[in-house]
Amino acid sequence: MAKARHHVVVVGAGFAGLELVKELKGADVEVTLIDRRNHHLFQPLLYQVATTSLATSEIAWPIRHLLRRRKDVRTLLASAAGVDRAGKRVLLDDGGGIPYDTLVVATGARHAYFGHDEWEPYAPGLKTLEDATTIRRRLLLAFEKAETEPDPERRRALLTFVIIGGGPTGVELAGTIAELARDTLAGEFRSIDPREARVVLVEAGERILPAFKPELSAYAKGALEKLGATVELGRPVTGCGAEGVTFGGVVLPAATIIWAAGVAASPAAEWLGAEADRAGRVKVAPDLTLPGNPDIFVVGDTAHVENADGSLVPGVAPAAKQQGRHVAAAIKARLAGEGEARPFRYRHGGDLATIGKRAAVTDLGWIRLTGRPAWWLWGFAHIYFLIGLRYRLAVALSWLWIYATGQRSARLITQGDADGGNDGRA
Repeated sequence: MAKARHHVVVVGAGFAGLELVKELKGADVEVTLIDRRNHHLFQPLLYQVATTSLATSEIAWPIRHLLRRRKDVRTLLASAAGVDRAGKRVLLDDGGGIPYDTLVVATGARHAYFGHDEWEPYAPGLKTLEDATTIRRRLLLAFEKAETEPDPERRRALLTFVIIGGGPTGVELAGTIAELARDTLAGEFRSIDPREARVVLVEAGERILPAFKPELSAYAKGALEKLGATVELGRPVTGCGAEGVTFGGVVLPAATIIWAAGVAASPAAEWLGAEADRAGRVKVAPDLTLPGNPDIFVVGDTAHVENADGSLVPGVAPAAKQQGRHVAAAIKARLAGEGEARPFRYRHGGDLATIGKRAAVTDLGWIRLTGRPAWWLWGFAHIYFLIGLRYRLAVALSWLWIYATGQRSARLITQGDADGGNDGRA
């Protein structure tokens, strides 16, 4: 009787999980990939779906299609509910279980409202396609409602868009919404002028893009203000509700609020009974294993990974992909009977953030760029990491069209649930 092949179970088909599966090609293993959604999502461009620049199908791909030629990989559409470490099984929410020899947990992150989960209905975050289509529907409906609103104060609130959080996602959202109002929608309404829309970026810290050098943060602030956005610094938000946003002791009436201020890890630490940091990330050993459990790896946004100097590895796509490759190499080394696993070493490639369609900031360490050169570099970098020639061409053509005309084509308001979570190709 043939010996069963080593069974690797991967929970999560994000950047880390998919990269791991890709790197295990040709290894003497069987892989089961579990995800509660049927698609892999290119999260760095999710805000462009939310702001009508790209269609959902341009940044997400069916997992089964991506792995259709991998006969060693079984894909399951399911939600993990826990881990039986003693029995070495992943527990599913339908009551089933999947046995493993090696388990890799790569379940990503969710929104964090700093103890104010009651804000979520009024200030949705941006982590999934459903989040993006919800936000897009709210943005477009705000203009439509303003067109028929007779009350000036209510109309002003409908045309006020608040983004909470001054990291890359918040900056990118603010710049694109400002351009949507100023360029794309200008001239399409009769009772309102979309160019009068107010876009407000609220950041509790002293500058936006705090991970960037101060001069790049200052450039980004100036670029946003040039687009007509308002940047509020050093004023933490203390309330979100139907009436608007409260910060600095003042209520700003706003019908559309977007949360880009914080994330928390998935409940993986609870499943594993593991030590976690304040954001819920599992504290892992230097080789990315769960301390005391060498058969369990935790990677991506789920993991608290420290660099050699004690700093935290950032929760960005390149870091997740590097972790996926590291774990694949570690599994291969174990199967080959090699020695102790090497510690993970993160190689930082640089920081990039875009501000609208013609400006960006990039810090590659050895060179820093702003303006259009930075925007072109940002665009090439993101297109390079997309999956497949077809999608690279589709996104490149969409961006060139927006760059040349200011027009964004993914502006259909579809009727799904109350927040418009179902949009298909729109």
